[in-house]
Parts: sequence; C-alpha cells; structure tokens
Amino acid sequence: MNNETTRVAIYGSTGYAGLELIRILLRHPHVEITCLTTRQDDAPHISEVHPSLTGLLDLRCENLSPGQLAERADVAFCALPHVASMEVIPDLLSAGCRVVDLSADYRLNDPNVYEQWYHHQHIDAERLATTVYGLPELWAERIKGVDLVANPGCYTSTSILGLAPLLCEELIEPTGIIIDAKSGLSGAGRQPKLGTLFAECNESLTAYGVGNHRHTPEIDQVLSEVSHQNVRVIFTPHLIPMDRGILCTMYPRMKGTATQSDLLDVYRSFYEGKPFVRIVEHLPATKHVTGTNFCDITIRFSRDQLIVFSCTDNLIKGASGVAVQNFNLMCGYAETTALLF
Repeated sequence: MNNETTRVAIYGSTGYAGLELIRILLRHPHVEITCLTTRQDDAPHISEVHPSLTGLLDLRCENLSPGQLAERADVAFCALPHVASMEVIPDLLSAGCRVVDLSADYRLNDPNVYEQWYHHQHIDAERLATTVYGLPELWAERIKGVDLVANPGCYTSTSILGLAPLLCEELIEPTGIIIDAKSGLSGAGRQPKLGTLFAECNESLTAYGVGNHRHTPEIDQVLSEVSHQNVRVIFTPHLIPMDRGILCTMYPRMKGTATQSDLLDVYRSFYEGKPFVRIVEHLPATKHVTGTNFCDITIRFSRDQLIVFSCTDNLIKGASGVAVQNFNLMCGYAETTALLF
C-alpha cells in the first residue's frame, strides 16, 4: 500500500464539486493540495470563494496553464465544464500529470455519440475508446494505476448501481427500463440560471431534459458493457427544491419470477466487499446519504411490478467522493481513505 504523499491540483475549484473535493482531500493523510485554478484573472483566495474554508487552506485560485499546473502537481482533479476539460487534459497528460476528469468529456466511447448529445466535436477523440470509466464498484481493477479516469455522472452512478446486478444476472429485460430520477439543485452547478433561481424552483417540482438528457447514452453504454447485452433506458430527471441528493425510482420488467428476499440476496452478493454500496431493507431517503459516499439501494414489488430504489448524495458519490475513490485506486491508497466519515 502506498504511503507516499501525492501533490494534488483541482482544476475548476470554485464550484460545488470543487468545494467538496477540497473538504475531502483536506482529510486525506497522503495528499498535499498544491494548487487551485480558476479561469478568472483576479486570483481570489479560496476562502473568498468558499468562506467555509476560512483558516483551513491558504491558497489562491490561479489561472494556470496545464504545463504550469503539472509542474506543481502529480494528479489533477478536473472539475471544469464539459468541453473545457478536453481542452486541457491532453496537455496535462503529456506533461506527466495524471487526471480524474469530473466532466462528461471522456465518459462516452464513441465521438459521434458525444457530438450528438453534447453538440460539440471532440478534440481528443482517439482517447475515448481507451479511457477507463470510473465506477469502482464495477471496474476497480481497471482503474488501478491508470493515468486518466472518466468520473461518472451523478444520475448515472445512482441508476447504474441500482440496475447492474439485475441485468448482469439476466433477471430483468434490458429494454424499456423506466428511470424516474429526482435531484437537488446543486446538480445544476453554481452558476446562476433562470430555472434554479429560488423564486422559480421553490415549492415547485418539474421534469427537464425529457427524452434528451445527456446522461441517457452514458447509462445505456455502461449497463450494456457490464451486462453484455443491448440496454436501453427511458430516463426522466426532475428538479427538487432541496440543496443536494438524488433518488432514482426504477421500473424494470422481470424475467420469470423471484421474491424480494431472493433479489436482495442477489444485490448483496454482487456488491460483497464494495464498501460504499449499502443494500438496505428500508426505503432509502436522500437524508440517509447526505454528506457521504454511500449509495443506498433496496427493492419492492407493487403487485407484479418490480421497483428499484437507489439513493446518493449527488455531490459526493455522484461527483467528488467517487473522484477521490478513483484517485485512491489510481495511486495505490486504500479505497476508503478519507471517505468513511
């Protein structure tokens, strides 16, 4: 097990994911945070951007080139928006800096699919087919020692973890799976938008991205690969007027018959030894996982319809927590380091 200290940088440290990364990494016994970046030129102190960090980290957010950052860090967490990540990651890798990318730029294998859903031509397309998708519960061995990991999306992780055991055991049909997903407002990021203003979203519930949400091809791709069949889901996200948390309620069609107890045993076996998936008897709630890296999963039957419930904190297990989980695997640290709190 690696006991050395790793110098870490955070590209895009001013957002919600950046803040959570800093909070987690400050607890990591083998990490030194050496630089934080912003695309602004005024170099604010991190405590000006995130006042909760006052007295905890004495760094300014700098507008650094990939080469400058690589001189000061061994690993970069790239928390930039989609498209912006691919503009810096090739140079970071060329300069010898390993990367955990929290954007969607390297999650999809096919550049044509990326262009279709993100409306932008990928400028590092040849790397897509070989980039490891960073969901440790499925591919921990692939993640160990690599230079680039594509961190999963928040809705994606929650949905995939809830459905993978049933698909891998061929207990449900691979098509027509309905995912009814609900997320807190932090999932939309920190930049002000009309739809996330208090007066627009308070005391209101709305669906969005119906039929065209960008996490749909990601869910299809990963579940198809892990289960070796062509999976297609019907994914509909909803915005809930709360700060954080995701609850996915999913309706797959059963193959054959099975009891609730039998299926829960399938889940327990599939996730045995996976420290951040909890198979629970109660119905999970977002408050049960807030501030943690856990994904809570259970099932129920309503008449003959199987219902799967999967719940995460979108900023931790859905973003920064799993990013640190991936970092630990990449660098040879214990997978749970800094994450069991």
